[in-house]
Amino acid sequence: MNIINQTIVTEIILLGFWDFPNLKTTILLFLPLFLIVTVSGNIMIIWLVVSNSSLQSPMYFFLTQLSISDLLVTTVIVPNTLYVIYNEGGTMSFPGCIIQFYFFACSETTEYLLLSAMGYDRYLAICYPLRYSSFMNHMLCIKLAIIIWLLGFSVQLILIISIIQLQFCGSNVIDHFFCDLSPLLELSCSDTNIIEMEIIILCVPFTFTPLLSIVVFYVYIVQVALAISITNGRSKVFSTCSSHLIVVSIFYGSLTGIYVHPAKKKSMVANKIASLLYTVLTPMINPIIYSLKNRDIKKALKKCVAL
Repeated sequence: MNIINQTIVTEIILLGFWDFPNLKTTILLFLPLFLIVTVSGNIMIIWLVVSNSSLQSPMYFFLTQLSISDLLVTTVIVPNTLYVIYNEGGTMSFPGCIIQFYFFACSETTEYLLLSAMGYDRYLAICYPLRYSSFMNHMLCIKLAIIIWLLGFSVQLILIISIIQLQFCGSNVIDHFFCDLSPLLELSCSDTNIIEMEIIILCVPFTFTPLLSIVVFYVYIVQVALAISITNGRSKVFSTCSSHLIVVSIFYGSLTGIYVHPAKKKSMVANKIASLLYTVLTPMINPIIYSLKNRDIKKALKKCVAL
């Protein structure tokens, strides 16, 4: 292929929801509301944990990190999505498109690892209650958080370096509302087989391994819970884990299958709908779930409201 005679892509055209014209008003009505709820809800979680001594535990420390991750993906994706939908399409510079995908991918990778760390925390708290404080101390939490964020940003940097080495020429139109991986690779006039294999390889330690670890942790937790003869004690064990399990289910349910194998023939309609789930709804639902299902959070919130 003679790349020299082809136009090099310098900007990206995002089509948004052009194929759903009847939904434009609905999306523009609810998306700003979702944005406000997401930002205020996650900031509220961070503020409650920081300002309440009763929430100074590893579980809530990791919850604040999860809220930061949700704020990152929301601010990177949603404001530009509103612009694209309102204008029935929008343009971004090619470097801007790459940067948007980078921060989005960093947030998602970080969230995988944070959910695994939160599962590990619940495993230690329930299976080793007498030694929990010595295992999961504040310094270890800080070290884990630093490692998780560094891994999230460095791993995706490897992928970004591979992407920018591709040749992008010809079409510059992405049938999506943000710079997602699959439609971005479709613009490349280079062979993407190697980078797709690289994506699959990266999915093993940073997608499947965290999920597998969560499953293993909860197998042990269930065994301990079932061994408790007192019904109240058993229900207390499950109640402390219910919020985390719901968040894990929603997060993995909306993402699994989209980045496992970025097939080029995948339906973009299904891709957009799934993308709305994990870029808009999941970050909004997370603080709501923890606020409604967690007694400590509800107690701290009532205390702050009473003041």
